[in-house]
Amino acid sequence: MPPQEGANNVIRRAVSEGFSAQTAFLADLVRFPSTRGNEHTVQDYMARAMRGRGLKVDVFDIDREAIARHPGGSRISSKHSTAPIVVGIHRPKAQRGRSLILQGHVDVVPPGPLDMWSTPPFEPVVQDGWMYGRGAGDMKAGVSAAVFALDALRRAGFDPASTVYLQSVVEEESTGNGALMTHLRGYRADAALIPEPGREMLTRANVGVLWFEIEVRGHPVHVAYMGSGVNAIDAVYRVIGALRKLETRWNEAARKDPSFGSSEHPLNLNIGRIEGGDWASSVPAWCRIDCRMAILPGIPASKATREIEETIMEFARGDNFLANNPPRITWNGFHAEGYRLEPGSDAETVLGRAHEAVTGKPLETSLATAYLDARVYSLYDKIPALNYGCFAENYHGFDERVNLDSLKRTTEVIALFIAEWCGLEPCS
Repeated sequence: MPPQEGANNVIRRAVSEGFSAQTAFLADLVRFPSTRGNEHTVQDYMARAMRGRGLKVDVFDIDREAIARHPGGSRISSKHSTAPIVVGIHRPKAQRGRSLILQGHVDVVPPGPLDMWSTPPFEPVVQDGWMYGRGAGDMKAGVSAAVFALDALRRAGFDPASTVYLQSVVEEESTGNGALMTHLRGYRADAALIPEPGREMLTRANVGVLWFEIEVRGHPVHVAYMGSGVNAIDAVYRVIGALRKLETRWNEAARKDPSFGSSEHPLNLNIGRIEGGDWASSVPAWCRIDCRMAILPGIPASKATREIEETIMEFARGDNFLANNPPRITWNGFHAEGYRLEPGSDAETVLGRAHEAVTGKPLETSLATAYLDARVYSLYDKIPALNYGCFAENYHGFDERVNLDSLKRTTEVIALFIAEWCGLEPCS
């Protein structure tokens, strides 16, 4: 049963009372430049924060062999993070409610050229109700919401009356293997809530994501005789053209998808990185590109990878140079399928009540054309995975920022959700 209105007001007031501390906690998180491979110190910070709150803490590494064996495991490259996963465990005095996973990732994407930021990306700045900084929105704000929702319950005199796993993961931005490792570690619950930035809406579905590298070797000559050589960079552009045609075909097929059929272009091919050549006056001997491609929910990642490989090789067979010098394809990151959250779960109903209690409006849903860790809990734990978070802007771009009023509201919603989903007992 939902907590009484009086209890809701006490819990919401407790969130407000702790919000200045929450903002300071978020600023501390943003100060960690926790790009891929550099998350060790922020995970130490998270472990200390959990221990300081009386949670039992489990710190463990990603088991690469176990990931490789699992059908949902993404490809592990030399750039894969070695930072640990941190899980804080709350156990009630008496298990009466439903158990819950609260999860967030602390890895962030690179900031890009620093001179294109208005303020340094890892020096958080609060201005006009927004906090600026890399990771402020994606998703360290969500991490703070999970931590301080639990704090608010305790400040109000309560603890969850069920087991809660507070998970801080890495590799969300590149493989999703951090979330998968919590599954392989054996953590299970009745529902999962992930406060990724989501404009205070519930994500109904998200696409799967594939990462791969393509390398082409050319035939180098002096630029004065370039007609007798082969430019590897030009050859890569021809391969990209073939992939763009595949992207078009996949988006045409997406019009029949029950979730993304009304989306204009849900499946995006991104050429995220390119390098090649050695000298301006030499025809380039090599070129490599890093690519990201989205796939529809329900499409096996293995099927999509085969289609991408076949597309590239079929094009190469018709190309005068590439027919005898085929591109090399390396799968080097995301190999993750998408998911759909079917409507009608008790967890969604409870979240809807909490959202309406705070905002006065019915809970709306949205679609995500990016990767979300919710796929692990939905596909492999087979539980309701609720992706619900605050307003944020410019994540993966310059001047990333999170709206603090929205963060406060979503923290209140999460606290009320925990109160009803898990039940409450007097705190120790």
